[in-house]
Amino acid sequence: MFESLLCQVADYDSEIVESLIGLAVEIAREGREGRRIGTLFTLGDEVAVLAKSRALILDPLEGHAERLRQLSDPNLRGTVKELAQLDGAFVVSATGVFVAACRYLDAAASPIEIPFGLGSRHIAAAHISSATRAVGIVVSESAIVRLFCHGGLIGEIIPELWMLKRYDLQLGGPVVKETVGDLAVITPRRRASSRPK
Repeated sequence: MFESLLCQVADYDSEIVESLIGLAVEIAREGREGRRIGTLFTLGDEVAVLAKSRALILDPLEGHAERLRQLSDPNLRGTVKELAQLDGAFVVSATGVFVAACRYLDAAASPIEIPFGLGSRHIAAAHISSATRAVGIVVSESAIVRLFCHGGLIGEIIPELWMLKRYDLQLGGPVVKETVGDLAVITPRRRASSRPK
C-alpha cells in the first residue's frame, strides 16, 4: 500500500515499515478520547537512537518480555495507542520490537531539511534521522503522518481524502499523489537519472 514510501527506506524490512506506518495512520485517524494526538516513532538503528536520547519519565515498556513488545502483537498496538498520549518518542528496532517509550530525542547538531511550519516532533524526527540511520515517523496533531529519512521529509500520508483539499503540502516541488481507499500518500517526484547507460 505504501510502495512509494517503502522504496525510499529500503534498508528496513518493508513489512515492518508498512506495519509501523499503518499503526501511525490508525493513531492519526482515531486519536484518543475524542481528540487528535501526536506522537513520534523511530525505526531502526535503535542503539544509536538510545544513545542520542533520554527518558522523560520511567519507561512503561521496560522490563516486559520481548515477545510482548512485538509490533505484530495486536495487544501491544492498543497499548502503544494509549502510551502515544504521553510525551516523547517510541524507539522501535529494525526487527519490529518496541525498545523504549517516552524518549526525548537529542540530536540537535545534525543538518536537516524541514519545511517551515512543522513543530517540535517533526524537527526531532528530522534530526534523529540525520544523526542516525533511523527513520522518523511522526503523527501530527493535525492527523497527518510524515516520514523523515537522512534529515529530510520523504513523504506525507493524509489519512482521510477529504483533508487533501484543505491541506497545504509540505513537500516542495513536483509530487506524486497516490490514493488507496480514503488514504492519500504524497511523495516527491523523483527525477530521472542523468547517468549515461
